[in-house]
Amino acid sequence: MVARAVVAGCGGYLPETVLTNADLARSVDTSDEWIVQRTGIRERRVAAEGEFTSHLATAAARIALDRAAMLPSELDLIVVATATPDETFPATATRVQDALDMRRGAAFDVQAVCSGFIYALNVADNFIRLGQSEAALVIGAETFSRILDWQDRATCVLFGDGAGAVVLRAEQGEGTAADRGVLSNHLRSDGRHHDLLFVDGGPSSTRTVGHLRMAGRDVFRHAVVNLASVMQEALAANGLTADDIDWVVPHQANLRIIRSTSSKLGMPEEKVIVTVDHHANTSAASIPLALAEAVTDGRIKRGDLCLLEAMGGGFAWGASLVRW
Repeated sequence: MVARAVVAGCGGYLPETVLTNADLARSVDTSDEWIVQRTGIRERRVAAEGEFTSHLATAAARIALDRAAMLPSELDLIVVATATPDETFPATATRVQDALDMRRGAAFDVQAVCSGFIYALNVADNFIRLGQSEAALVIGAETFSRILDWQDRATCVLFGDGAGAVVLRAEQGEGTAADRGVLSNHLRSDGRHHDLLFVDGGPSSTRTVGHLRMAGRDVFRHAVVNLASVMQEALAANGLTADDIDWVVPHQANLRIIRSTSSKLGMPEEKVIVTVDHHANTSAASIPLALAEAVTDGRIKRGDLCLLEAMGGGFAWGASLVRW
């Protein structure tokens, strides 16, 4: 028998303010048709003044805990994936820990931009496998609206704010692909491509928070190749094929990337969870938000095999196989 990190509950939270493509067209040279055709995005949420990443993360965490029928006092680990923390330090996870009144264990952040949730899931999974955690909260939360250049139509139309969370509980399994829980994680990065997707600011280099910069075509090309490769790697590591997968839950960056990657894997579109049209790209929050929506509406059911994948700045990318 081996320790498995089993998903006990998940939840998502979105700010109240909705920003449609038509709203953006009033302030930047774009149109609903242009955005939908190139990205599949129709609207996104934007955090209110005074609403921070930790607030979104805490709200999602409370929903996930409620659906897991667990109390914060039962947790011994919180890992928050974010590229938009409340402050340079301390970790946003400690703000969430305090808000939940969790008084034991550890809380820290992981930064891998859009791949952050996969990285954070891997970290929490390892804690559980090694017996260092019995119950972990993994959160992806972002307020990307704070780092966008709202005059750059190539980037400002792509992103939104939000948070998603999953609660993991340690359970014993047989160590096979039939087990519930996280089966495997596969992480990759390549720092040579820094200049294709980055924020031009930081406390060490410029002392100011900058704006997101992206070479969209190059990112698209790398994303499709890298994601297809790491997804195949995840399947091979578990002796599975694409036919064994019930759901692909991709990072919600761009509908064309999602479709191209799924096509390379040979996955039909009806097996791919898509929320980018109404969430836009919420970076580290996109996968847990998509999971929460698909579980809530009944698509993802107990026992389903889900393949999660994401790529973001760094470049950093990865995939996780999870049996629900």
